[in-house]
This record gives sequence, C-alpha cells and structure tokens, in this order.
Amino acid sequence: MNWMLVAILICGANVFTSCSSNDDNPVNPVEPDLNVAEKIIGKWIKAERDGEPALTNEKTVLTFLSATKAYQSVSRVNYDETVPKWRAKEECDMTIDGNTVTLLSHSSNIDKVFTLNIKSIDDNNMSCNFKIVVMKDGEVYDTVEGTSIYRRVTANYSTDIIGMWEGQVTSEQDTYGDGLQHRWEYKADGTYVYYVKDGDNWVPSANTLNEYFVDGKLLCMRWINADQELREWWEIESIEDGVMKWKALRQNADGTTFTSTFEMKKVTE
Repeated sequence: MNWMLVAILICGANVFTSCSSNDDNPVNPVEPDLNVAEKIIGKWIKAERDGEPALTNEKTVLTFLSATKAYQSVSRVNYDETVPKWRAKEECDMTIDGNTVTLLSHSSNIDKVFTLNIKSIDDNNMSCNFKIVVMKDGEVYDTVEGTSIYRRVTANYSTDIIGMWEGQVTSEQDTYGDGLQHRWEYKADGTYVYYVKDGDNWVPSANTLNEYFVDGKLLCMRWINADQELREWWEIESIEDGVMKWKALRQNADGTTFTSTFEMKKVTE
C-alpha cells in the first residue's frame, strides 16, 4: 500500500474536506494555519473521545518524531486473530498537509490509514476530528470516525518500571482487585513475571504469554490464563522514591464509570 492509495482513500471518503475541483461545488472556508508541523512534535495520549473522558482501556499514545515519521501504541480488548490490536510503538509513515495529519501503518495483510484534522493545538492540548480506515487484503475492513482530545506527555516510565514491585489496590473498586498483595517483575525485554503467594513464599503464577509495554505513562499488559487471553491497562501516575502509583478509568456493565488506583513499592531484597 502506498501514499497514492492513501490519497485515494482519503479523497474518496471525503474525510474532512472536499477533494473535488468542480467549480460548481461550494468552496470550503480556508482553515487558519495552526503550525501543526512544528507544534505536534512529541508524545501525546488520548484524554477524551467524542466529548467524554477516554476509558483507560481505550487510550492510545501517539509520538510524532518528525514531519514524516511517527509511532503509535495501542492495546484493545476487542482483539481477534484477523486484526490483532497489540501495537507497542508501531512505526508509521506520516504526512502533514496544513492542519491534516495522516498516519499509515502496515502489518501483514493489514493497512491502516489514520487521519487527524487538527482543530486546535498548543503546548499541552490537541483537539481533532479523526477517521481510521482499516484495509484487509486491499479492501476496506473497518472505518471509525469521531473527535478526540490528546494531552501532551512528558513523563517516560519505560525504564523506571523495570524491577520487582509489590502492592495492592487502593480504591474501593477494581476489575481484578481482591484486596491482597500482588507482585510483578518487569523485565527489560517486554515480558514480566506475575507472582502468587504459596504460604509465606512468592512463586511464579501459571500464567503464560506475560507481555507488557510502557509508552510514556501508559502501561499495557496481556497474559493467558486457562487458555484465555486477558489484558489490563493503567496510567502510571508516578514512580518516585521506590513507590509506583497507577490509576485507571473503568466502565461497569451498565455504562457507569469508576476510577481504580493501585500503589506498590519496589522490592529490593
């Protein structure tokens, strides 16, 4: 898949503006130049989706390296073998045309065109309309549109998290929380060991796969338990003086939301 096909997709779908040169069509108003190419450089995390706070399970991180290169990190709960949704710092080709940014990523037989029309951008916030077109074997497989607000990320905990940590949930509600102490050992190769208590001793659990990534402050984990793949997402609030704090916005089955928090200490023994 090349940028000519990308241009056809964007134009044909009328993503944000008309691509037609027919003089009979009304002329779209000229958008002010937001200097996107300069201001967008850096790391951003999704904060809102369609006017609502973004659930932590739905957050993505975009890192813009230059006017032509970027990478994105994403983990999704609605994953399958056809369109795997575990992307740790996936490289993307990128173009900037005025206030419109287009990212192209490729994996196996899947191509994704992610277009953002930037409505406003400053040092800390970026608001945009977006459209995602997923191509499978050259055919449109899925299309998603909406609005998003991203916040700039300056923290990077990908190195600080490495090591052994022990702690527990500090909020009243959590997806997997049981009020007990838990242990994780995060390794530099993107894998981790989850430990369970056997009497007074910590022993590795029977879980397999056990992969994680940290991009900025977004922590994504996945593992297999009893032949079922499970995933968990957190935002790392801080890692200071041997204490790590997590938080996450979750959703109940009835649509209501709650905030989970977790605190742990680094094990040095």
